Amino acid sequence: MNQYPQSIRNAINQLVRLPGIGQRTAERLAMHLLRTSEKDINNLARSLVDLKKQTVLCSKCFTLSDSPLCRICRDPSRTQTLLCVVEGPAEMMAVENTGAYNGIYHVLHGVLSPMDGIGPDDIRINELIKRVGQGEATEIVLATSTQVEGEATAAYLAERLKPYNITVTRIASGMPVGGDLKYTDPVTLKNAMEKRHAI
Repeated sequence: MNQYPQSIRNAINQLVRLPGIGQRTAERLAMHLLRTSEKDINNLARSLVDLKKQTVLCSKCFTLSDSPLCRICRDPSRTQTLLCVVEGPAEMMAVENTGAYNGIYHVLHGVLSPMDGIGPDDIRINELIKRVGQGEATEIVLATSTQVEGEATAAYLAERLKPYNITVTRIASGMPVGGDLKYTDPVTLKNAMEKRHAI
């Protein structure tokens, strides 16, 4: 890499810092950017600066937004008393992409993980309890992952929400569509058996 001019080495060194980008990929990207028009490079640079400057957390649900209230929290057609709790903005987008949910959200920005030193005060649990205490929701849907930390977070939230007069539900988990029983991990299969229903 030392044979490249300093400007290219600088670009490669910055690109390799991105997750999932190794040295070779960073070199290919730098070479691609070098061949890109100055207009496109300026648009890319401007979009990256804007990404950092203009992206904020929604003051209500804590998802990523470009205004104090996100598009979903501002939408009067959404069921404002149905609140889906997710780990992060990516999980919120995954729920949105199903088209099966029309409520609003609360983004925790993590899950409880004592092994990593992440407790209730390190994610947005207190903000959730405050919203519930203000009567914002009649049903809370716990949509954290089915991994150990996600399950522990859901159990903790269910316990914290018991004193309130609201319905607390958990997303169903079990066999994926098209899944083969013999290749399914024991936890998924256990959940599928426990959450079976009449047909």
